[in-house]
Amino acid sequence: MIRRLLIAILLWPACLCAQINTERVMMIARNALYFEDYVLSIQYFNQVISAKPYLYEPYFFRGLAKINLDDYQGAEADCDEAIRRNPFVVGAYQIRGLARIRQNNFDGAIEDYRAALKYDPENLVLWHNLTLCHMQKKDYTAAEDDLEKLLSISPRYTRAYLMRGEVNLQQKDTVGALRDFDKALELDRYDADAWSARALVKLQLKDYKSAEEDLNQAIRLSIKNAGNYINRALARFHQNNLRGAMQDYDLALDIDPNNFIGHYNRGLLRAQVGDDNRAIEDFDFVLKMEPDNMMATFNRGLLRAQTGNYQGAIEDYSKVIEQYPNFLTGYHYRAEARRKIGDRKGAEQDEFKLMQAQLDRLNNKQSSSQKDLADAGDGEAGEEKTRKKSDKNMENYRKIVIADDSENTQRYTSDYRGRVQDRNVVVKLEPMYALTYYEKISEVKKTVHFYKAIDALNLAKRLPKPLRITNMEAPLTEEQVKYHFALIDSHTSDIVAHPQDALKRFARGMDFYLVQDFDSSIEDFTQSILLDGEFFPAYFMRALVRCKQLEYKKAEAMSEENSSSTSLSSNDGRKEVSGVDYEVVKKDLDKVIELVPDFVYGYYNRGNVSSALKDYRAALEDYNKALELDPEFAEAYFNRGLTHIFLGNNKQGILDLSKAGELGIVSAYNIIKRFTDVRE
Repeated sequence: MIRRLLIAILLWPACLCAQINTERVMMIARNALYFEDYVLSIQYFNQVISAKPYLYEPYFFRGLAKINLDDYQGAEADCDEAIRRNPFVVGAYQIRGLARIRQNNFDGAIEDYRAALKYDPENLVLWHNLTLCHMQKKDYTAAEDDLEKLLSISPRYTRAYLMRGEVNLQQKDTVGALRDFDKALELDRYDADAWSARALVKLQLKDYKSAEEDLNQAIRLSIKNAGNYINRALARFHQNNLRGAMQDYDLALDIDPNNFIGHYNRGLLRAQVGDDNRAIEDFDFVLKMEPDNMMATFNRGLLRAQTGNYQGAIEDYSKVIEQYPNFLTGYHYRAEARRKIGDRKGAEQDEFKLMQAQLDRLNNKQSSSQKDLADAGDGEAGEEKTRKKSDKNMENYRKIVIADDSENTQRYTSDYRGRVQDRNVVVKLEPMYALTYYEKISEVKKTVHFYKAIDALNLAKRLPKPLRITNMEAPLTEEQVKYHFALIDSHTSDIVAHPQDALKRFARGMDFYLVQDFDSSIEDFTQSILLDGEFFPAYFMRALVRCKQLEYKKAEAMSEENSSSTSLSSNDGRKEVSGVDYEVVKKDLDKVIELVPDFVYGYYNRGNVSSALKDYRAALEDYNKALELDPEFAEAYFNRGLTHIFLGNNKQGILDLSKAGELGIVSAYNIIKRFTDVRE
């Protein structure tokens, strides 16, 4: 009975009404949220709500977790509850506004942002999103007013100039748009969006060479943006660089294999160079994604006829004509195809339709039924060789689609992301390695990390799952959360039965770690060490967990410093992180290296700790040792490269970053470009 009671206390502290227990569960929940373990965080917030339903914080943060899981209705409902309990929390309006935007409720979002601005009138994020809402509603006057206020608060806010440039474009003011994009680049020449935005204007102005130059810069700064390659292909196409255009479409589709525009445009280009069969493959793909895309259907019909598949061509032409009964070009090509298969009667019917239309035009006749449905949409047929994806004018079927992401809702921002306190840190070390059961899958980097002692531990099958060595930990699913809570129960029973078994303590410590209960995890790892001082995985994991605690503590302190107008934390007077805290972590890693001097991840992690202490020389020594043990260790190259840059040795740093990029860390190239430009 006593044992069961102890288990209950360990697993469900929120069931106790004491203040300290509720605060502890809240802290664990926010830990989980910070480390992007959304499903797990919701479980803990539920416990706090059950114990103290009058608190606004658990509703607010649960709403934040839900919005990251795309549960927008649930996020809005939780923010409603948070505001009901405390109407002065700016963050709740902000998150509810985002949730409403994702549900296309822009009026509701505007209402939220205006309410939040009453309490925090200089919040840039609020003004930013409010502006985008007005732009979405095509209320450009209101958007301009928002931007004027935003720039009066922060004259160097780059995004404001990008948005104002877009407002100018929507009102056909290309000169004003260029002026704003130039200003954005003057303030931040490393903003990929600014380069690509200016390039779009230059494409409209048919300044293709200059557009390509801007897109080159955008691609160097954001190499995984498929739209930039698609638009550079357009610029190259207009300069008769067909090979370069084709390469760009291929690159775009390597990044985003399902990109509609990439397949459509590549299909057009392949058709132009006579690669008909592969062009058909591209249009097949487009139609698999969008079966009702009549332009792709018509282009496929033309290609089918070109390759001798007249029956298939007729099927495609007929679909288009059914949708657009007055698209005369469709009748022309269908008549040709019908004659090819001997359908004389069908061909004559199509030709009669064409003749009748010509006569009507000569006589200036056009009944209401003769309204040209082919002109439905935003575009107009003309000399322009590009169109927007939204353009449904069938006369534009041969036009290349421009990758315009002006309606991309991801441009709405929030201070409160999954990593709640992260503040857009671009240049940072690759994370520390951990022992865990779950690992994220990388499409680029597929290294399997191995160490003989860990492999032997897995072969012994004394742990519930094989341990993996990774710095790409995967968050738990709902089923995995339940599984590890149950394991804590089971391991607690085993520990009571076998109190001297260090591995059982370690196993429960792993479970506590996975459910983000860091204090309990550290306690179990410590007990494991006391029972077996030679068991290095316990030292390794204790160091990692302590480091994560420090990371979270620093982020919390930063959040409080940067968000003085929002009272999202009840932990006033939080102790700051000091060098002494990291020295404790370092001692554990020293012990790991003493016990297993060939364990490369011990050196790597200790290098990260030294870097956190700004002891870059010591960090370099550890990264050097890690690379001596494993010359293909990508993360060590990356972190050593950044460390060299921190010390002012850009040349050596870029060499290491280049090697890291070669081994699969794609972000290295962005940093290379940045620091190469600094040196020029």
